[in-house]
Amino acid sequence: MDYKISEDSTSFPWELGVFDAHCHPTDTMTSISDIPHMRATALTVMSTRGEDQELVDEVTKRLGDYHHDSKNENGKIVPCFGWHPWFAHQIRAEEDEDNTRETNISQHYRNVLTGTMGTENDDTAFFKTLPTPKPLSTLLSETKTRLLAHSNALVGEIGLDKAFRLPMPWQKDELDSRNEGLTPGSREGRKLSPYRVSIAHQKALLKAQLQLAGELRRAVSVHSVQGHGVVLECFQELWKGYERKVESKRSRKKSVNQGRNEEDEKHDEEEKTSEATPLPYPPRICMHSYSGSPEAVKQLLRPSVPSDVYFSFSTVINFTGPTVDRVKSCLESLPDDRILIESDLHTAGKQMDDLLEEVVRTVCYVKGWSLEDGTKLLAENWRRFVFG
Repeated sequence: MDYKISEDSTSFPWELGVFDAHCHPTDTMTSISDIPHMRATALTVMSTRGEDQELVDEVTKRLGDYHHDSKNENGKIVPCFGWHPWFAHQIRAEEDEDNTRETNISQHYRNVLTGTMGTENDDTAFFKTLPTPKPLSTLLSETKTRLLAHSNALVGEIGLDKAFRLPMPWQKDELDSRNEGLTPGSREGRKLSPYRVSIAHQKALLKAQLQLAGELRRAVSVHSVQGHGVVLECFQELWKGYERKVESKRSRKKSVNQGRNEEDEKHDEEEKTSEATPLPYPPRICMHSYSGSPEAVKQLLRPSVPSDVYFSFSTVINFTGPTVDRVKSCLESLPDDRILIESDLHTAGKQMDDLLEEVVRTVCYVKGWSLEDGTKLLAENWRRFVFG
């Protein structure tokens, strides 16, 4: 079942600002030259693996960091630096001195991957096709350097994925017909192996990147497929001891009747002075192309949760297929100020603009917003998510 709203002929208000909360144009570098001509105001560009970290940095320097208070109207990019769960096996959490030895590389993959090709020799042959794993400490150091180079950069795309299986090695005929315009490193339609990255390893990588985001007080974009419970568990471990105080109804009524007091003003002052103080958790979280249940949303939006959690939706992932009704119910239940939109597309240009317009129209339809009011609200939500 599809749930796309395309019959609305109302002129689309691009001039109000449309912001893609999650996309991957660096997967097709030949499309980057189309970005300055796009109608979208700014793109939140994700990195996912070793091959695209530097590309995101390069494209941002070329097209400019987007700043909401900047007079530079050419800035189009909010860069995001992170390691996707599909490539979590390429990161080594332990710090063995002899990590470059072939036996230790194979042992690493035996430790972090589940599944088997059938025999130990088959497994070893497969592991030899995989890259030498990067130490987690090196990844975090490199990511921190890139984040500090861009004051508004986010951490992403990071997360958990229980469904993904590693692709099989490239075959010669596949390489001969490969699209050279695509950035290397992704699956690109290859057959899948039986190997999955263990959830424990994925969680360790996710948690470390969430902590880095907290240290630098940056927002994060989170991928979650069949792992919403584990993702929530990871968040809760970082939130523990930092929960927001929730006033009773009686206290809230008293505050309203008495107006602001010295305690309120003291709290505001503490908030201002602590803006640069590292946190053990990210201040803002985007659950990208969210497909969880309304019940899971309630857990993430509890008043005691110290992070501001947003939920982003894309046409391709959320409004096609068998989960449409669940997504619609989830979207209907969300507070208006926690909704974002995205293309999640690997190619910049008109197709990305078209997908953004379509998802804005769909969200406005489901929420009962006018197109103008909804576009304004979604733009405000994105600015608040990115900049705080």
